[in-house]
Amino acid sequence: MPRRAATHDHAFPEPGHNHARCAAEALHKAEAVCAARKTRLTEIRRDVLSLVWQSHVPVGAYDILARLNAGGGKIAPMAVYRALEFLIEHDLVHRLASLNAYIGCAHMGEKAHAAQFLICRACGTAAELDSAPLKRALTQAVTERGFAIDSQIVEISGICPHCTP
Repeated sequence: MPRRAATHDHAFPEPGHNHARCAAEALHKAEAVCAARKTRLTEIRRDVLSLVWQSHVPVGAYDILARLNAGGGKIAPMAVYRALEFLIEHDLVHRLASLNAYIGCAHMGEKAHAAQFLICRACGTAAELDSAPLKRALTQAVTERGFAIDSQIVEISGICPHCTP
C-alpha cells in the first residue's frame, strides 16, 4: 500500500512552482503591514525578506548574509540579524529553531497566531499550517497544566507529498 495520501491541500508547492511570484506577493503584503503599523520596511529589511521568500526552504542568517554580499557588498552580520528581528517582530517571518533558519510567514501581519510547520527532511521545504484543532488541543493540554503560552511554534519533521515514495 503506498504511503502517499490520495489528496493533499497543496501546502507544499508543486515542483516548478513560481517562487518569484510568492516573493513579489510577500513584499507587497509586507509593505502594507508596515504601512498599517506606521513602521518602515527599509532596504535591508526588504532585501532580507526577499531572500527568505526566494524559496519555501528555510534559510539561515549566514546564507542570507552571503547572498547579500555576493556582489561585493559589505553588509555586517548584525544588520541581517536586526532585519530578521524586525521581520519576526512584525509577523513577516518565522524562525524555525530546529533548523536555526527563517521562513516567510504565510499569515503575514496576524499578531500572535499559532505557527505550525511541516518540514520535509528530504527536500527541506517547509509549509506553514493553520490548524485550529491542533491549536485548541495544544492550548488545552498546556493550560490544564497551569502553563501560560507566550508563543507557539510547532515544528513537525517528515516527508512531504512530493518526496514520498
